[in-house]
Formats: sequence, structure tokens, C-alpha cells
Amino acid sequence: MNTLTIGLLQQRKTADKEDNLRRMAEAIDDLAARGAQLIVLQELHNTPYFCQVEDVNNFDLAEPIPGPSTQFFGEIARRLNVVIVTSLFERRAAGLYHNTAVVMERDGSIAGTYRKMHIPDDPAYYEKFYFTPGDMGFRPIDTSVGRLGVMVCWDQWYPEAARLMALHGADLLIYPTAIGYESSDTPEEQQRQREAWTTVQRGHAVANGLPVVAANRVGHEPDPSGQTNGIQFWGSSFVAGPQGEIIFRASDSEEEAAIINIDISHSEQVRRWWPFLRDRRIDEYGDIVKRYGE
Repeated sequence: MNTLTIGLLQQRKTADKEDNLRRMAEAIDDLAARGAQLIVLQELHNTPYFCQVEDVNNFDLAEPIPGPSTQFFGEIARRLNVVIVTSLFERRAAGLYHNTAVVMERDGSIAGTYRKMHIPDDPAYYEKFYFTPGDMGFRPIDTSVGRLGVMVCWDQWYPEAARLMALHGADLLIYPTAIGYESSDTPEEQQRQREAWTTVQRGHAVANGLPVVAANRVGHEPDPSGQTNGIQFWGSSFVAGPQGEIIFRASDSEEEAAIINIDISHSEQVRRWWPFLRDRRIDEYGDIVKRYGE
């Protein structure tokens, strides 16, 4: 066995950024003390999910990379000797912003970055107003704990993205996330959406023979405009194995800081049983790059 100990953090967020940072730092300390080698944080974890409204003042929340947050989390990573997957609002240039995951190595350096490729634009998720689509492709980030196929939230619905990470040698797929319920949907519809979110990512695990780690936020965040009832983030952060088996699933309503052990070497055996990469008909997939099949 080649065991990787993952610390998965699911938290509520408030308007007090310093309090958010303090609580994350305390939780990371706790996870490291419990043996975590890799710690995964949720999407845009420093602040509330500001994309519920289109407000140019929210661009003030963005920061350069490297910048204050990479320094903050880099120091924690160095002090605790852990790898940390962070999720930041990147200011690349005036008028050019990204939703960017940054992986901090054990020595506090930046191991690599990934800019969110698929950008949603739905009621209460007005991300196209804020984020330019990523331009770095689907490339895993090499770290001391393995090759991390880091993507972000809306990317998790796309099998092409997961496949490309796998084809570039990812050891596991990681998705920092911010997703929740629309208050006007029935409870039955809300649960269908949450289960679909879990199921599609379990499918990525199966199709690629890789573990999947999804870290979501939890709790209610109001809509600053008052036009909606806000978002009830559904938590349910989880880790699935390379056959889609659920190894851990968090509460849909409570904060959690969980330790999960996964056997990275098991993917090799699963891929021998189910050699999907061997049997791919790459000579017949040209139409995948078309918008539709006409």
C-alpha cells in the first residue's frame, strides 16, 4: 500500500475575512496534528461566495499570485510540513481576473496553479462577470505527495476535464467547490441535484481509475442584493476511491475537518482490471471538439 492521508476541510464563511483565515489556520493545524499530508480547502475560501451579485467593488477582493494568501498559506504549509490546496480570486492584471487554485508545497513554495476552465453564469452564480476562463489547460501539479489533478467546482461536471487530467498522469482528482441549493426548488429536487453532483464525480473516478476529492463549503449565505433568498451550501464533501466507492462523505449542514486515508497504489490494480485507457478509440473521437454533432 501507498497510503496518502488527506485532510478535508468543510467550513462556513462569514464577511469577516480575518476570522475565516484564523479558523482555517486552526483547522489546518488540527488536521496536520492528526496526520494529514495533503489538506484540501473549498473554493474561494477566504470570503463569502461573492458571485451571487454582479458588483464591480468585489474585484477589490482579488489579489496577485504570489501574494498575501500564498504567503499566509505557504507559511502554514512550511511550518506543518504539509501540502495545501487553496482556492483564490486572482488579480492577473487590471480588468483580468481568474478563479485560481494554488497548491502550496511542504516547504512553503508554490508547487503550481490551475485557473478554472469552465465558468458558470446562472442565477446566484454570476461567475462570468468576474472570472476569465483559464488558459493553463488540464495539467496535474507535481508535489511531494503525488501528481494532483486540481480543478475547480463547475469543472467537476465535465468528463473531458477529468479525462485530460488522467491522461497527463494525475494520481488523484481534486475539486475545491462552492455549490448549494436554490431555495425555490422542492426538497426532492434539491436532493436530486446534490446526488447528481456526487454521482458525476464518482463516475470520473470509475472512468479514470483514480480517487476523487471534493471539498465544498456549508451553511447559508444571503444574497446581498435581496433578489433571492441566498444559497444554502450543501456541504457533503467527499472522497471516492478509483471504483467510485465512497470512502468518506461529510454532513450536508455542519462544518467538518476529516482525516481520510487512501491507497494511491490501488489505482494501478483497478486499471489492470478495467483497462479503459487501453481500449479508448482515439481514432474515432474527433467530433468531441465540435460544439454539437451536426
